[in-house]
Amino acid sequence: MQQIKISAKELGELALATFCPRCFWIKRHVKNLPFQIFPGIFNSIDSYTKKITANYFSFHQTLMKWLANSGISGAPITVPHHNKFQVFHADSRVLLNGAPDEMIQLADGAYTILDYKTARYTGTQDTLLPLYEIQLSAYAYIAERLNFKPVKNLFLVYYEPITEIPREKIDSVITDNGFELAFSGKVVPIPIKKDDIEPLLGKVRQIYELSKPPERRTGCKDCQAIDEIIKCFS
Repeated sequence: MQQIKISAKELGELALATFCPRCFWIKRHVKNLPFQIFPGIFNSIDSYTKKITANYFSFHQTLMKWLANSGISGAPITVPHHNKFQVFHADSRVLLNGAPDEMIQLADGAYTILDYKTARYTGTQDTLLPLYEIQLSAYAYIAERLNFKPVKNLFLVYYEPITEIPREKIDSVITDNGFELAFSGKVVPIPIKKDDIEPLLGKVRQIYELSKPPERRTGCKDCQAIDEIIKCFS
């Protein structure tokens, strides 16, 4: 069997109630899909949040208070690059990779894994929790096979932009070159579901090996969009 490579986040898609096997098959077999644009600003914000955490700890030798108040303790460690933070599952011949936003080593030698989300924690985020549970559990699965063990805790950290500024405080965010955007943090604990990872890797292989796309999920809007595109050429 040909080796397949999949990220922890992509694996998490299989856990969603809205998962569509047809869309998944197409994304695994068609390279360079059109209309795939991801704004670079989110990468910049992601990098900034990591630097804030690391530099604060370097200066104070402790985590920021709002993280500590959420039950997170220990010292941040350097997270391996996603090309190294990976593990090969022999039974499915799937290479699982990714890179957590933050790994913290506890005083007892165990590890906590954090993943940052630049978003407001809303009801919409609740619908994505199954994806995030698998994504972070996949990080734990990889980490322990790279000898970062045991992984004791998983957390999502939502960085919510503070966009409501009282008029009387507007001068506090104005600088000589522009203005500042602050974020508030919300920490959400995530259950560890490492036992779910290998069955999902098997499902990845099962769908991938199909000779043609499987049936769509009923009501899949992406499949409907594909059908509309096909009609344009018929």
